[in-house]
Amino acid sequence: MELRDYITPLRKWWWLIVAATVVAAGASLFAALQQPPVYQARTTLMIGRAIENPNPTGTEFWLTQQLAQTYAEIAQREPVQAGTKEALGLNWLPQYTVRAVPDTQLIEIAVTDSVPVRAQAVANEISRQLILQSPTSPEQDEQSRQMFISSQLDGLEAQITETEGEITQRQEELARATGARQIAEIQTEIAALQTKRDTLQANYAALLANTRRGAINSLNIIEPASVPSEPVGPDVTGTVLVAAAMGFLLAASAAYVLEYLDDTVSSAAEVERQTDLPTLAGIAQIDEEEVGAKLVTISKPRSPVSEAYRVLRTGVQLSSIDSPDQATLMVTSANPAEGKSLTIANLAVVCAQAGYRVVIVDADLRRPMQHKLFELTKNRGLTTFLLEIGLSSATEEVLAALQRAIQPTETDGLSVLTSGPNPPNPSELLGSAKMEMVLNTLGENYDFVLIDSPPVLAVTDAVVLSRRADAVLLVADAGATRKGPLKQAVDQLRAGNAHLAGVVLNRLTARSDGYYTYYYYRDSYYVNDHPDSGEDGSGTTERSSRIPWRRGQRDQKSGVQVGTD
Repeated sequence: MELRDYITPLRKWWWLIVAATVVAAGASLFAALQQPPVYQARTTLMIGRAIENPNPTGTEFWLTQQLAQTYAEIAQREPVQAGTKEALGLNWLPQYTVRAVPDTQLIEIAVTDSVPVRAQAVANEISRQLILQSPTSPEQDEQSRQMFISSQLDGLEAQITETEGEITQRQEELARATGARQIAEIQTEIAALQTKRDTLQANYAALLANTRRGAINSLNIIEPASVPSEPVGPDVTGTVLVAAAMGFLLAASAAYVLEYLDDTVSSAAEVERQTDLPTLAGIAQIDEEEVGAKLVTISKPRSPVSEAYRVLRTGVQLSSIDSPDQATLMVTSANPAEGKSLTIANLAVVCAQAGYRVVIVDADLRRPMQHKLFELTKNRGLTTFLLEIGLSSATEEVLAALQRAIQPTETDGLSVLTSGPNPPNPSELLGSAKMEMVLNTLGENYDFVLIDSPPVLAVTDAVVLSRRADAVLLVADAGATRKGPLKQAVDQLRAGNAHLAGVVLNRLTARSDGYYTYYYYRDSYYVNDHPDSGEDGSGTTERSSRIPWRRGQRDQKSGVQVGTD
């Protein structure tokens, strides 16, 4: 697949993508503006007192970081939440987060609420409740115990200091002593003082272990929460951008899904992949209210759609440039209601406007349409002609019968052989030798013989009739004709040895893949309608140069002029 194949669904469903993006962005903007402003209060706690120790160890840091993770989890549990609600008299708590700051001994508590004072109170109370869950809980009994231990430590500190002073004093006396007895007594006193000092230090260390002084598993608030002054939400811009992105992605995904599920042909590339046939022209959807009539080539001969039919005329001629004896062209479709009758009528008009003598043969004997398009009667037509003549009829009799059956139109050079009354056996009539005689006679008297046949898959008439035509043109309704039936129709025509000239992609819309291929480049100079202008816009009809699609030049053909009465 080419890059264009991936972009095509986005171009085709651009309106859906834009609509989904705009709706998602608009809805999110409306919802965000309806939300009240929210505020955030933060408080920070520290585990242990390693920061106060001039020589902390790595073990202390590692332990405090692990404790920080544990306390962060405890802060989000029921005991802390229940204690906070009870202390503040609340039935619920606003949204809050607790996290251990990575690679530190810090715990950060953030409370988000629409009331800034409540956010501050909840943040501080959660931190207090968390401290209550730790060994550093400031309960009454614990505070009294800590005060007693602290007083004992103070006394031990004084005794240790005093003992250290006595030891120093005795060491000075020992330095001045001269007698052996005196030296021995002083040394004994120093040893006793040192033993006392060691005992005091051991008692001090034991008491210190039961206090918060230097404890690792302790919690302290280092940054209490304050009343926030600026709101932190809602984030209107971020919300709208995220919603718009989601709407775009969902709509783009839906476009690819719809394109995957869509098995209709809508571009020349798809037609060629399914049929191995060229797309001779793309015809846009005709707005009957704007045009005023179905035959746009008559009501608006300078419109882009009319120009597309002229492109089709040239494409048909060029497709048969190597077969100059071809004179009859059958136009059909895979299924009913795909626009074959309208296509052949407008094609006939542009051929006549170019100066050719054209006759349309309405061979759709089941649901004929040409008499309605050109506002003609079908009392006499193809079926009555086939009944009146015999296989042994002279050329003059055949021409006279054709003259009675063919009806002229308002377009110079264009005649129509309507279907006539509907017969009970259409397939037999279309495949008869008389039908071959009709087409041969018309081919000798007209430049273009265009045959409107029934759909290929509906009945067998088209395949039978395709053997009588020199070329077959297949009409596909863009966005409606399915790939499978189109390929099946082509296979049936090829099985009948039909010469397929190409495909017309009909009823293109702006959403069709092939629309811009055929219509984007149109210049406004070439689409201005001049009611009194011919094909070249000058008021006269200029005959196009002959292209060998038909059988030679017949401008000066002698004999009965069929279709001029």
